[in-house]
Amino acid sequence: MGMKSLYALVVLCAPLFLNGALAAVHPYNNEYFYSVGDAFIFRGGREGLWESKSEAVDEWGAVATGINNGKSYIRFSKVQFFRPKSVAAEYGATDGDTGLVQAVVFEVHDRDRIGYVTADGFTRRYCCTKELVAKTRCYPGRLIVQPHAGNEDWPWQTDIYFTDNDTIAYAVDEAVTITDTGMYYLWFVVCDPNLAGVTISGQTTWKNPGGYLPGMMASYLPFFGVCSIAYLVLGFLWLLNYMTNWREIMPLQNYMTAVVALGMIEMSTWYFDYVNFNSTGFRPYDTTIWAVVIGSLRKCLSRTLVLVVSMGYGVVRPTLGGLTNKVMALSGAYFIAAATLDVMTNVGTIDDLTSSARVFLVLPVAILDAVFILWIFTSLSKTLAQLQARRQTTKLELYRRFTNTLAVAVVVSIAWIAYEMYFKVTDQFNERWQSDWITGAFWHVLNLCLNAVICFLWRPSERALQYAYGGDDPNMDDMLDPEDVPLKPAPKPTPAGPNSKVNTDVFAIEDEDEEGKME
Repeated sequence: MGMKSLYALVVLCAPLFLNGALAAVHPYNNEYFYSVGDAFIFRGGREGLWESKSEAVDEWGAVATGINNGKSYIRFSKVQFFRPKSVAAEYGATDGDTGLVQAVVFEVHDRDRIGYVTADGFTRRYCCTKELVAKTRCYPGRLIVQPHAGNEDWPWQTDIYFTDNDTIAYAVDEAVTITDTGMYYLWFVVCDPNLAGVTISGQTTWKNPGGYLPGMMASYLPFFGVCSIAYLVLGFLWLLNYMTNWREIMPLQNYMTAVVALGMIEMSTWYFDYVNFNSTGFRPYDTTIWAVVIGSLRKCLSRTLVLVVSMGYGVVRPTLGGLTNKVMALSGAYFIAAATLDVMTNVGTIDDLTSSARVFLVLPVAILDAVFILWIFTSLSKTLAQLQARRQTTKLELYRRFTNTLAVAVVVSIAWIAYEMYFKVTDQFNERWQSDWITGAFWHVLNLCLNAVICFLWRPSERALQYAYGGDDPNMDDMLDPEDVPLKPAPKPTPAGPNSKVNTDVFAIEDEDEEGKME
């Protein structure tokens, strides 16, 4: 399957799993409310927002001009509600207010102020009834909101009314100024059963003091800027060594050049994607998909590079022989799985994927990663045994360093995966949203460090050819797999005599050939 076909497959699959809003602008396109307990609720968005700077806040709640203006807010734009004509026909042209939709903005720590938990400790009532008036000081037929003792205006609320027999209700275009840092939720709530079929259209724009990047993503902007510079430095040093020692270049080093180049492209693409996101509030699908595909290709090639190096390609064996198709199949499967996961996570979404969707997408990537790790260390074990048997001390020391590096990377990865699981399980409401970006950034840092170590170990130099296949041992050709060399007639057996010696060398060439056959 060609790259164009894989790219098309990822683009076509994207709409199947997208869940959330386009960037910091949350559009609503004739979407229905969901029945939740005794109410009908539409969740309009969820984002981490930093508090507005004191000099940017005024008593009228007006929005200052510019992007980096220090103002943090949630702005309503042309939000409209539509009720069925059959419901509107039940009222006359002069009946006044005939339907109510409430909008409420609250911070995650105020979630218990929305609704009322009954005596059983499990059931939550959202709509006020006569029985609950005395307990919650609510108004019958309205959403139960218990305000702060020192701030009666928070959680923030606004009412949108259907009047007379109109089928459309219009929300006021206004901005909710954010004065405290937190994870904010916007809900639209209906308590009238007659409005169960109401739909919503329009959009809300969520802005932080420095731009439109959601709080959970804002730290990625400087992070990818630093990573772009780091990859640029790594690429420059690699290119300098490459050009200086171009006569001693190994084929393996050409693949490493491609991995470094892809890393540079990926980091710079992500950086400019977030710059555009922060400035406009939208993420162009093409740019984000391009960054995702490049990143998935880079991860795929990185793993493949580590695998073929572990197999001794270019050092112990000149080709992969019959293993080539298996390596390509594993790499192709990983690219598709990783690209699909990254597209669903990044393209057009702000909110995290649902748990079921995330498990469905993460599981194939985790399984393929496990296959890579198992295959890599199995191959490394065989390569180290071959080098030790041949007393290839220079290459053996190189591979020992490489093995130690991979072992450290795997141990650190396992520890970080355990931490990620703990982080997600103990932060179901994203209360630690300000540090959530670190869980994703870690893998970019680990990959950069691993690439830097591999580039250092296999850097182009005057001695590079000593690591190449047959570079420092005239008998290295004996280590070829049976698929890599033509068959030769077996020598005639020598009759055993009284003075004949038994070969006790367990690392004899014959044993190596058998090992090659087992591979």
